[in-house]
Amino acid sequence: MDDAQIHTSIESLVAEEHALWEREAAGNATDDDRSRLESIKVSLDQCWDLLQRRALRGAGRDPAAADVRPPEVVERYQQ
Repeated sequence: MDDAQIHTSIESLVAEEHALWEREAAGNATDDDRSRLESIKVSLDQCWDLLQRRALRGAGRDPAAADVRPPEVVERYQQ
């Protein structure tokens, strides 16, 4: 996936995430919606991980060295 595709994926996921949050706020979310929301969060974090490639390129390093965290690591991430 190139940087443009990553940005497109991020935009799509964010739009879906907002729609799901609106359903949740309105009290209309289903268990499937909540499950999808969790999946979107993981996917977004992984997309942001892929954007490391741009920084690596800018630093003259190998963009293939960008590290994408597996879902089980992303899900356990503590802020």
